[in-house]
Amino acid sequence: MEYPPLRVGLFGIGLDAYWPQFSGLRERLEGCVASVARKLARPGVEVVNLGLVDNPERAQAAGREFRREDVDLIFLHVTTYALSSTVLPVVQRARVPVIVLNIAPAAAIDYAAFSRLGDRTRMTGEWLAHCSACPVPEIANVFKRAGIGFHEVTGVLDSDPVCWSEVDAWVDAARVAAAMGRNRLGLMGHAYGGMLDIESDATLQAVTFGTHIEHLEVDELSGLRRGVPAGAVAGRLAEFREVFDIQPDCAREDLEDAARTSVALDRMVADHRLGSLAYFYNGTGVAENEATVASIILGCSLLTARGVPVAGEYEVKNAQAMKIMDLLGAGGSFTEYYAMDFRDDVVLMGHDGPGHIAIAQGRTKVRPLGLYHGKVGRGVSVEMAVRHGPVTLLSVVESGGKLALLCAEAESVAGPIMEIGNTNSRYRFACGARDFVHRWNSHGPAHHCAVGVGHVADRIDKLGRLLGLETTRVT
Repeated sequence: MEYPPLRVGLFGIGLDAYWPQFSGLRERLEGCVASVARKLARPGVEVVNLGLVDNPERAQAAGREFRREDVDLIFLHVTTYALSSTVLPVVQRARVPVIVLNIAPAAAIDYAAFSRLGDRTRMTGEWLAHCSACPVPEIANVFKRAGIGFHEVTGVLDSDPVCWSEVDAWVDAARVAAAMGRNRLGLMGHAYGGMLDIESDATLQAVTFGTHIEHLEVDELSGLRRGVPAGAVAGRLAEFREVFDIQPDCAREDLEDAARTSVALDRMVADHRLGSLAYFYNGTGVAENEATVASIILGCSLLTARGVPVAGEYEVKNAQAMKIMDLLGAGGSFTEYYAMDFRDDVVLMGHDGPGHIAIAQGRTKVRPLGLYHGKVGRGVSVEMAVRHGPVTLLSVVESGGKLALLCAEAESVAGPIMEIGNTNSRYRFACGARDFVHRWNSHGPAHHCAVGVGHVADRIDKLGRLLGLETTRVT
């Protein structure tokens, strides 16, 4: 599913009374705003730069312009002292999250050069070019009194990787929030009976993330599967051989069934413009539907690798977590506790069914299974470990009529895994396996979560703040 670019609003603030008093100050500050605009620009982001806002009238107009431009996020660049009355109307009218950039033009004033200026008017003008921190408390006070949430980044315009890494994280988080609001999540089948922890309020998901929920029938996929031509099956089989490490004991009939279902899945996803999917079907003796779902794993794994994450067991919350991780560029594979290895101090985690093969350690194996434990049918499944190195776990937690985010960073490490035709990895946590499970479980998540490569907890924290969600990082 293609998402439109993130539209980032940018404006700087100043005080129009200064311009006739201090020659060149306005132009200098406008140059700083232009520099910030260049730093914000990147693929998938459109910057709406309104330049300097220096009086209340211009602030009213800027707020209306941001609304017309439909910006997703605003960066407020504090360039010098400015009245809070030139800030409040912009943000009130735009009605989107705001990041206050308390960005100085240099790491420090050149005091010797400053003293040599001699002229106190010139000296005051030079000071004003460096006093970005001055009005930030005033702005914060007014935002608090107006009930406007805000976030602040403090640093230097150039040569400050810590500052700009934080800005990048805010842009990434905003991009995820915007894409989640435009995502279409398909729900096919019904919840796995008895798993009370995975039950979820679909309306709450839509309200919180903006996600559109599309309810689907297994019958539709079965119907599409009937119409898949032989040539498409052969083509998908060839793709399977290219992408997967197919084990020699896999039956050709099972692979053909999986290829046929995979092609049909692609068609259903395209027809409904889905960006993610959760499914489960227990089976009621309708052989065609049972065959459809039994042959779904390889096709769902391909979709997940292509940015359409698929969660089994109708785990709506985890489909959302997987989508967030995928939008962060980390992947997002369906996982749960498998076992604990106290000797090596690791937690084994994995799941049956689809895996995110794009973040696998090596090629993903396809193995035949004589039965799908706890589910209908038999056929072929995927076996993989998540790429060794840094990883992040994410759970969307539902409790008390609210959603929250729970995350943790770890390392995927080498070592023996169970070769049972499932995803399976070994994760080492800084606090140790025993303490990790205690701390994670204390927050009451469902037993599923999403795992992705890289450490992205800082992005998840910022996403939670943009969406107004309580976010907890287990360390």
